[in-house]
Amino acid sequence: MNPMFRHVIRGVSMVTLIGLFTAGPAQAQDAPGMRIGVRGEITGVSPDVLKVHANSGENVVINLTNDTKIRAVTLANIEDIKPGSYIGSAAIPQEDGSLKALEVHVFPPELAGSGDGHRPFDLAKGSSMTNGSVGDLVVSNGRVLTVNYKGGQQKILVPEDVPIVNLVPGDRSLLKVGVKIVTFVTQSADGTLTAQSISAGKDGVTPPM
Repeated sequence: MNPMFRHVIRGVSMVTLIGLFTAGPAQAQDAPGMRIGVRGEITGVSPDVLKVHANSGENVVINLTNDTKIRAVTLANIEDIKPGSYIGSAAIPQEDGSLKALEVHVFPPELAGSGDGHRPFDLAKGSSMTNGSVGDLVVSNGRVLTVNYKGGQQKILVPEDVPIVNLVPGDRSLLKVGVKIVTFVTQSADGTLTAQSISAGKDGVTPPM
């Protein structure tokens, strides 16, 4: 592998994703075909290529294809979450066994079921990602969500300063210099990165996941 690409891959945030924003342990960084999560800011756009300054400090070149899925990340609030809403939340454990959210993202109906479950995530040390359907929603008593997924349930406290966003359908008009993104890419044998999906902040929003 080209040493430059090896350096870039090791510098970006390594997240194995299932669907969108669901993660497993980072491993085999240099394996061709590996799926990688990259967080950062767009620095250049052409019809087939996206240049991104990753949060790690690396500059990454990512290929776009006709199959690259693009979604907008828009601001939301706790009132947008209803019983039955399908959400994802990166969170850290609390002493009582519950979780404290670092962020919450609300999936559109067509993505309900994406990455259902509870697993490790890389947003912060010891963090997890929970994707599931909201059961109970208690706003008046500490903003607590009960999130149900196949085989389990988690209670997640959502502090008032935690970002809450919607994921909505988008297109390439969202991809502009200065826009913050989270992108799901695959790495080929020669180190080339190709975007499978991109979640782009709309109207200045930084995707928090």
